Amino acid sequence: MNVSRFHCAVPVNDLAAARRFYGEVIGCPEGRSTDHWIDWNLYGHQLVTHLAPPGTSTPRATSEVDHKQVPIPHFGVLLTADEFHDLADRLREGQVEFVIAPTLRFPDQPAEQLTMFFHDPAGNALEFKSFTNDAAVFAR
Repeated sequence: MNVSRFHCAVPVNDLAAARRFYGEVIGCPEGRSTDHWIDWNLYGHQLVTHLAPPGTSTPRATSEVDHKQVPIPHFGVLLTADEFHDLADRLREGQVEFVIAPTLRFPDQPAEQLTMFFHDPAGNALEFKSFTNDAAVFAR
């Protein structure tokens, strides 16, 4: 499937912490950077971590999905099952605390998926998932 790449920019309060988290823990190749931002290759998508002014923070709200409170806003990537498990292992090795640990959501339903939620060091919420049937990503 040929899918357009997305661009997402998120605030961070420490570029060195972002570099460790996105580069070393998640394993994103680093692209261009300055002393104010870093470009990351997030599974073929462009993620940019921008140094935010002191005192700014990411809002923390939740919404119920499948009887669990998920953080909003959040972003992430749809992965293959192997990529999902590899990333979950990297996060565990990096001692990242899960908001929702890797789990199967909507079992035996068209949208059955593996999902996990966690925060980066700046508090940005991320969700990575893998659909059992990729053709069901937009199933109703």
